[in-house]
Amino acid sequence: MTRQLFAVVLFAAAAMAQSGDVLGSHNLSTGGSSRVQGQMQAACLYCHVPHSGPNKTALWGQRLSTSSYSTYVSDTAANTTTQPELGADSSLCLSCHDGTVAVGQVTPYGPYMMQGKWDPLGSQLQSSHPFSLQLPIKDASDLVSSLAANGKTADQTGAVKLLKGNIECTSCHEPHNQYVDMQSQNFLVLINKKGAICTACHETSPRVVNGHDNPVAGWAASAHAQAGNLVNPSAGLGGYSTVAEFACQACHSAHNAGGAVELLRATGENDCIACHNGGSNLSPAAPNVFAEFGKQVQHPFTTSTGTHDPGEAVLLNQNRHATCADCHNSHAAQPVTSFPLPPTIRVSQNGVAGISGSDGMTVVNPAVNQYENCLRCHGTSTGKTTNPAVYGYLPVWVVAAPDPLNVIPPFALTSTSSHPVFHDRTSPFPQPSLRQNMLNLDGVTPGRAMGTRILCTDCHNSDDNREFGQQGANGPHGSRWYHIMERRYEFSQAAVPGGTVTNLFPTPDLGPAGPYALCGKCHDLQQVLNNTSFTEHARHINDGFSCSTCHTSHGMGATSGSISGERIVNFDAGVVAPNQNVPISYSHAKNSCTLACHNHPH
Repeated sequence: MTRQLFAVVLFAAAAMAQSGDVLGSHNLSTGGSSRVQGQMQAACLYCHVPHSGPNKTALWGQRLSTSSYSTYVSDTAANTTTQPELGADSSLCLSCHDGTVAVGQVTPYGPYMMQGKWDPLGSQLQSSHPFSLQLPIKDASDLVSSLAANGKTADQTGAVKLLKGNIECTSCHEPHNQYVDMQSQNFLVLINKKGAICTACHETSPRVVNGHDNPVAGWAASAHAQAGNLVNPSAGLGGYSTVAEFACQACHSAHNAGGAVELLRATGENDCIACHNGGSNLSPAAPNVFAEFGKQVQHPFTTSTGTHDPGEAVLLNQNRHATCADCHNSHAAQPVTSFPLPPTIRVSQNGVAGISGSDGMTVVNPAVNQYENCLRCHGTSTGKTTNPAVYGYLPVWVVAAPDPLNVIPPFALTSTSSHPVFHDRTSPFPQPSLRQNMLNLDGVTPGRAMGTRILCTDCHNSDDNREFGQQGANGPHGSRWYHIMERRYEFSQAAVPGGTVTNLFPTPDLGPAGPYALCGKCHDLQQVLNNTSFTEHARHINDGFSCSTCHTSHGMGATSGSISGERIVNFDAGVVAPNQNVPISYSHAKNSCTLACHNHPH
C-alpha cells in the first residue's frame, strides 16, 4: 500500500469516526463509538498497520494472544475443535476479545494509551459456538451436506462462509461493519432474522448420517419458528420483535451461553421456564406450563444425579428424570389446535423419540404413538422408583408381572383384559356403562368422542387441561391428584390385608367432585350402580369400596390359575387377603370370587 493510499484510508476513517461510521464499537479512536477509546484519530490503526506488523494476515498490528482456550465439547457433535492457528482469523479477533492482551498493543507504532472498560470473552469458551475445527469438516445429520462435501454453506449470498475450509469468527461476523443487521447490531455478516445465519450451516430438513437422525428437523413448521409472540425488551435477547424473528437466539446464545450443553441461554428447564411460566417476557404470554409443576404431584425435574443429556439412550435406564426435552422436541413441536383420536402422538410432541410397546426395547424415532414416548421410562427401563408420599398409594396386584412398574405387560395384546392403550378394545363382553363421549372436567359437557383406543393422558393429565374444558396445559406435567391423575380417584386402603378398610366412601358422590370422578369420565357411574354389568356393584360401591379393590387400572400384567382376569378384575393384595387357606380367586364364568376383605370372608 502506498503512503498516499494509506493516508486516504486514514482520512476516510477519521471522517467516518466523526459522522458515526459503520465500524461502530470497533472504532476505538478518540470520539469513536467504543466504550474503550484511544487518543489517536485513525480508527484503522488500532488493528492494522501498513508496514512491519507482527502478522502478515490482514496487515495485522495488534499483538496476538498466546492463550490456550477451553472450547466447546459435546458428546453428540461430529466435529471437534483445535486451538486456533496463530494469525488465523479467529486468532486476530481473540487478540483483543480474550482480554489477555490489552487493547492498543499495536506494533510498531503502539502501544496506544487507552481508557474505558469492556467485557472480554475470556479463554474459557466451552459455552461459545465451536470454531477452529479439526479439518476436514465431518458430515453430521444436523449440518447442511455441502459443508463437508464442498466447503460451502447454504447461504446463497455467500456472506456466511468457511475460511480456508473452517469455521472462524468471521464466518458469522463482519468486523468492519456493525450494522449489516440493524436490529441485531453485532457485526453480523447477514441479517439474522429467523435464524438465517444459523440455518446457513444447520440443516432443518430430515437427514440421517451414520445412523443419527437430525435433531433440528421440522424447525421451519415448528411452534417456535412460527410464534408471533412479542418478546419484551427486558428479556435481554436483543433487537428483534417476535419469537419467530429471534428464532434460534430465543433459546441459544452463540457466546457465553448460560448452559454449555447445546449453548442454551439457561441450564435445562430454566431455558423453557423463561417463556412458559406465564410471565411478562412474552406478549401474549405463553401457556403457563410451569404452574403445573407447583401442584401436589408432578413429573420429577432434573436432579444432580439424573439430568437430561442429548446423547443419552432413548431407553432411560438408571436415570430418573423427566425434563422438558424428554417429552418435547423444541425444534419440531407444533401448537395443539385440535385433538385427534388416539393413539397418535400430539403435535406438541412431534419429533420426540420413543420405545416400541411390542418388546419394550426397540427405539421408535420419532415416536408415532403417544405411549411410545411414555415407555422411555415406564416400560422395561431399570431403576424405576415410586414415592408414595408424593405420588400416592400404589396397589399391590395379586396378578402382576415381575416388575410392577413396567406398564407393557398390563397393556399388551396378550393381557387377559386391559384398558385399550396399546391396542383396540377386544373384549367380547358388552360394556353398558361406556359413554358415547368422554365428559369434560365439569362432569357434564361431552368431550372427545369415545373411540376404540385411549391415551395415557386421558387419565394422567393436568387437572385443568385444555383438552377437557379448562385453560391449563395439556399433559401429565402436574396435578392436585395423586399419580398425576386428571381427576379424583380414591384407592381403598387397609391397615392389614383382609382387615378394616380405613377410607370407605359410602353412597359416593357420582359427580366431578366425587371419589371416582376419573372413572366417571368414560363410564356412566349410575349405570354401574344400576348393576347393569355385575349384580353386586351397587352393594360394594354404596358400602364404600373403591373400584381399585377389585379392578386393576391398566390391565392384567400376567396370567393366573386362580383369577381368570376378564373385565380387568384383579385384586389389591394390600386390601384383600386369602379366605383362610384358600388362595384369592375369581372366576368370570362362575361370577364368583374367594377372598377376605374388610374382616369379611367371601
